[in-house]
Amino acid sequence: MNSVESSKDFEQFRDDLDAVERRVAGEIDPGVRAMVVAGAVFVLLVSLVLPHAGTARGFDVLLDTSAASFEHIGLPSRIFVWFVVIFSIGFSLLALMTRRWALAWIAVAGSAIAGAFGVFAIWHRQTPGVGGPGGANYYGAGPGIGLILGALAAIVLTFHWVRVVWSRTALQLAAEEQRRIAAAAAEERDRRRLMGE
Repeated sequence: MNSVESSKDFEQFRDDLDAVERRVAGEIDPGVRAMVVAGAVFVLLVSLVLPHAGTARGFDVLLDTSAASFEHIGLPSRIFVWFVVIFSIGFSLLALMTRRWALAWIAVAGSAIAGAFGVFAIWHRQTPGVGGPGGANYYGAGPGIGLILGALAAIVLTFHWVRVVWSRTALQLAAEEQRRIAAAAAEERDRRRLMGE
């Protein structure tokens, strides 16, 4: 078999190899951080059962129950809990199960926003408004252990997801290098063909 025949045989599988390379490039390998991410997701689930303010638990805030109304749960806490459920828990679990890079980035973005709103919700619970119903000051319960634990877990989750999605495996780096070399060779071949060399 000469080099022309082997080149034709290789070109026959080029599309398959490119598809596999693109699939590998779109995957993440969290390694040991997968356990940290899974642990943070578990802590977030536990934080939904614990009190966020007074008698209002995380699920009360999520479902807007009478306990949440009684504790005067504000918008920052509601946004925090929804972002935790959708992004920090939902997309994190999807990203861990599928190992897809795009899902991990969505989990990063949502968890970062959740962490910011968690800190804002804690601050909001510590600064009650003046001039509530009937002109009287209202005194609400401060932030509960569930809110504090959830905010910290969202921040930890964001940190570890960022480390996962920014790390590239040696296989991905080698595949990118091979793709650059092949693209440069194809460009040179096309240039020579067009120039008649």
